[in-house]
Order: sequence, then structure tokens, then C-alpha cells
Amino acid sequence: MSTKKAKSAAFNRRQLFIAGAVAGGAALLGPRAARAAATLPVRGTGPDIYSLFGVKPFINCTSTYTINGGSAMLPEVIEAMNSAAFYPVNFDELMEAAGKRLSELLQVESAMVSSGTAGAMTCATLACVAGGDPEKMQQLPDTTGIKNEVVVPRWSRSVYDHAVRSTGVKMIEVQTLADLEAAFSSKTVMATAQVNIASDGNPFTLEQFVAVAHKHGVPVALDVADRLPLVPNPYLSRGADLVAYSGGKIIRGPQTAGMLLGRKDLVDAAFMNSAPHHAFARAMKVSKEEIVGMVKAIEMLRSGKRNRDVEDKQWRSWFLHITNTVSKVPGVSGEIIEPKDKQYYPTMKVVWDPKKIGITAGEIGKQLLEGEPRIMTHAGLAESNNASEMLLRPAAMWADEYKIVADRIHEILAKAPGPRTKPTYAAPAGDVSGMWEAEIRFKVGSAKHSFYLDPKGNQISGQYTGRLIKGPLKGHVDGNKVEFSSTSRIEGTALHYTYQGTFDGKQMSGTLDMGEYGKASFSATKKA
Repeated sequence: MSTKKAKSAAFNRRQLFIAGAVAGGAALLGPRAARAAATLPVRGTGPDIYSLFGVKPFINCTSTYTINGGSAMLPEVIEAMNSAAFYPVNFDELMEAAGKRLSELLQVESAMVSSGTAGAMTCATLACVAGGDPEKMQQLPDTTGIKNEVVVPRWSRSVYDHAVRSTGVKMIEVQTLADLEAAFSSKTVMATAQVNIASDGNPFTLEQFVAVAHKHGVPVALDVADRLPLVPNPYLSRGADLVAYSGGKIIRGPQTAGMLLGRKDLVDAAFMNSAPHHAFARAMKVSKEEIVGMVKAIEMLRSGKRNRDVEDKQWRSWFLHITNTVSKVPGVSGEIIEPKDKQYYPTMKVVWDPKKIGITAGEIGKQLLEGEPRIMTHAGLAESNNASEMLLRPAAMWADEYKIVADRIHEILAKAPGPRTKPTYAAPAGDVSGMWEAEIRFKVGSAKHSFYLDPKGNQISGQYTGRLIKGPLKGHVDGNKVEFSSTSRIEGTALHYTYQGTFDGKQMSGTLDMGEYGKASFSATKKA
């Protein structure tokens, strides 16, 4: 699909204001700010809008990640949102009209624009728990006297189902079909799962999940955030009652908008529990601009003005260019990964031989982010740090960026050192074995955790115990330095803790890296 920006009939006052503000701000801050993102391709008024307050934008190869801004919004969506900003409108009237238009376009019973998939899933849960009852709406998240259990497959959970849990419900995990059959009670109000419920090879199928839930009179709500809303809907047509989509992923609409599709009574109740109405989801506001932008994105998709086949073909051509460029380095190759269905899109991997190239994905990710222009990739993620491959996804990239990405990755790999030797550590400066009691000091508050260390030479194994979690740990000792990590599950979330510190006799102190939750300091005492 062409990425040429759609031009409006006139250069309106808002655009003039923005252009003036950018130019004026850059002049006030001096040439350094104006140069901060000068090598990025210019779209709109240019990237200096972020440099005005000290933030450097980047080329985004992580596609739809919220933390990196989501996918590239369609120019037509940007223009529609811009036009909507100039006129007030009654929110209830707009939401009703937008829902009707979306349901027509997507051929579903009902539709609602939400504040992303998370907002849609929260509102779906509220619809099932509180319905249209104002007293229940005001009582939540206290569920005393209200049905409050939600059945969910353990293997279909993730950090994202916090959107369901936040309403005060209790998640009832099931693993097998027998578990599912036994999980429903008089307290069960909803069954939920994520998109992998529709995959092959699960302990039970989506149809079985729906059949058991419906046998007990319980609706099914699915989080299918990163999928494309096809017609007929692949999940509603298989019996689901509600499905939630993100606007900021492959739909390429507003990043903070989404959709809830499905049964009209439940969608109506979901909206009653959401902004602008004074209920639990009042905070999950979606603006008039986002509503218009969401509808425009679906209109582009359904009208044929946006051709997904053409778009995928273009993205494959980018990947082919990247592959041809990076594979000039001996030991490096590229691989295009085709989607399993029409709801997704092609991605690619750059792979290198660690026996020839002694650099990790984490190191490449760091160099790409520190370069000019900055490039954000999955190589910068903690789980990719020690890998010899990196994933590239296209939905947030623009057509003038793939050559920059190819050249930068090629440059880094071409200059990378040869195979690295196995790390060597100094002999342990003392005995770290045994049970340790740690005090963790967060930015606000503190907590008591403990860990048992069992060293074998420089290598450490053991057990970690938090306030709610427990799991194995592993790491190493290097002289008087110690580093170990543990990953444990709580609800649908995996918490990753990495300790780095020094020890002296029976004392240890240092820093705790908690991934997306930042860093904390710790001190620990060895128990006698």
C-alpha cells in the first residue's frame, strides 16, 4: 500500500498552528534540538515535535507494541481525527452512530468503540457482572453478593487479563476439558480466553469452550487484540459472545482505541458501564476523535481502499531487501515468516552464526537505539538479550525506513567481533550458600523477600520466594559479585527479577531489575 500522505483540501488553521509551534520551539531550544532527529524521514511537520521536550523518536520495527507507539496510523485516519477535533458532539449519540456503522461494516450484531483492547475487555466483564444495574455498577469492584467468578484456561492467560481481574472478579483456572466441565458454579459470570484458544493442539477447542459455557448460561468474551476483524468474524461465528480488538495494531487506527463486538445486549451494557457514564470504567475514556478515527480505519479496510494483500506484498519486499543486505555478511541470513491466517501479517528474522559473529541480540538492540536515527527492535528486549537472532515486524514502519534498517543492521554485524570465548569468573570471595532474607526498597514502599542459594563453583542455583510468588533461580558468582535471576507466575503475569550485587560475609546489597517495573535497591542478610 502506498504510504504517501493523504492531502486535505486545505492547509487548515490547526496545521498552521502546529507548524508554527514546531518551528518556534526549535528556534527557542537551539540547533541541537532541531538536529536531534534530523536523519529520520520527514512526515507531517517532521519529528521535531518530540524533540521540543527532549524525546528522540525512532524507526519502530516492533510493529504493534504499545510501549513503542503501536502501528503506523493510516494517513486517512489521522486526517479524520484532525477534522473531528474542531467540532463538539454528544457522546452518546456519536457512540450509538459509530457502533451502528461498525456493526454494518463488520456484519456483527453490535459494536462499541473502546479505549483499546484492555478497555474493551474490562467493559465486557462489567457487562457480564453488573449488566445494566446502576447499584451493581456503583458497588464494583466490591463483588459482595454478586456473581464474581470468571473461568479461564490456564494456557490462555497472560499479563493482559489484568483488564478482566481489575473489576474485582476471581479467575478460575482450568487446564483440561474435565476441569472446564467442573469449573462452573452459581458464582460463574463469564468465561474468557485470548486468541490462542482458537489454535490447534489445545486441551480443548474454542467450540468446546463455548458449548460448556453456554450450557451453564455463561457468555464467552475473547481478547483477540492483534488480529484483523474479518467478515464473517472468525470467533463470533464459532460461538463467542464478545470479541475485543485493538485499534492500534494491524487495524492501523488510533493507538488508544479498540472495539468490542458481539451480542447487542452485552455491548449495550458494556457502554453503560463505561465513559461518559459514572461507573467503574469511567476512567477508560475514548475521545470523539478516536471514535471517528476507529470508524475510518474500518471503513478503509472494508471499502477496499486499504488492500491487505498489497500491503503484505510491500512488506515482504522490504524484508527481501533487508535479507539481501544483511546476508552479505558471512554467517548472516534472513527468513520471512508467513502468517498462519489472513488475520495477521508477515514478519522476518535476521539470524547469525555465533561461531562466526560474537555479538548478541541485546548488544545489537542497544547499538541500534543509540545510533542515528534511533531504531527500536525486539533485539532490545530482555528475553532476546543473549540470542543470535532478531525479529523484525513491519506494521509500524514507513516505506522510507526499511533501507535505513537494512544498512544499520548490516553495518553492526559487519563490524561485530569474532566468536566470543566462554566467560570466566574469579573464584568466589566467600560462601554465598544458604538462606538469605532480603529487604527490597522500591521507589515507593518496601517488601521482604527471601532466596536460597546453592553454589557449585561459580554457578548458582536455588529457590526464590516473594510475598506471593515462588520459583527457581540461577546465576553466578564472580569474586565478591553475585548475579542471579528468577521468573515466577502470578495470575496471568510472569514476573522477572534479576539481582546484581556484592557480598561480604553475611551481607549482600545491590540492585534489583524488575523489567518493565523498573529497578529497586536491596540489602540481604544471611540467616544463621
